[in-house]
Amino acid sequence: MTTNVSYLIGLCFGVDISISGMANPAKVLNFFDVPGTWDPSLAFVMGGALFVTFIGYRLVLGRPPPLVAASFQLPSRRDLDLPLIGGAAIFGIGWGIAGFCPGGALPALGTGQTEVFIFVAALVAGIITAKAMQAALAKRAQAHV
Repeated sequence: MTTNVSYLIGLCFGVDISISGMANPAKVLNFFDVPGTWDPSLAFVMGGALFVTFIGYRLVLGRPPPLVAASFQLPSRRDLDLPLIGGAAIFGIGWGIAGFCPGGALPALGTGQTEVFIFVAALVAGIITAKAMQAALAKRAQAHV
């Protein structure tokens, strides 16, 4: 059941991303081009998402645990560390250069555009590299203890 629910949520997210235009790199890049061909519609998409999230957290967290999990999965850390800040910077730079974020790129795979497949391949390579670096750093830290 959990897999089915995850699939349906991902499908809804992908459809919403596509409808909002966030799977279109030109629309995303125009959002970042403030002095040129600025398209503010992406700000409304992000603002709407923040509004729904704000209301949703307040409504949902006061309810019993979810049907498909023992509890709500919420972040426990609130500090800002180098991996978080560095990851956010890399994410933002990549989004600004390519016009894709992971959430927009995955639904865009359906367009069959070569650029999307290259981006997703680079995304997967980055994930694998980051995991390998984390494992190596953990191993190194453990050796020094």
